[in-house]
Amino acid sequence: MADTKFWETKSLDQLSEQEWESLCDGCGLCCLHKLEDDASGDIVYTAIACRLLDTMTCRCQYYAHRRRYVPGCIQVRGASERDYASLPPTCAYRLRWLDEPLPDWHPLVSGDPATVHTAGISVRDRALSERDYAREIDVDAPLLD
Repeated sequence: MADTKFWETKSLDQLSEQEWESLCDGCGLCCLHKLEDDASGDIVYTAIACRLLDTMTCRCQYYAHRRRYVPGCIQVRGASERDYASLPPTCAYRLRWLDEPLPDWHPLVSGDPATVHTAGISVRDRALSERDYAREIDVDAPLLD
């Protein structure tokens, strides 16, 4: 890319599709099932990931068509303030929405896509896919609806 630190000079609305997609650090945290406390509004992340998330690569296996399989999957581009606020605190989209810098482990800063995993930020080795969870409970559970 010509502008190597585009995330520091452009707003989220100004990003090209390629720039937008490169902001994702590949942590997989946004794909975890969450619980919201009705009284406080606090969000708690579970260790159960969406069935489309490959918990080893921390990437959606059906990204381009994810909303066909998971209609409630968040569409971050053009998201509401509530959606941005509900993203993980380390999420580059949330950080840039708040006009905060990207952390040193972010692949755009480090130049290495593995730093999100080595920094212990990603769900790799910490989450169970709901497909695997469903199999543990019901061996006849479908992989995709």
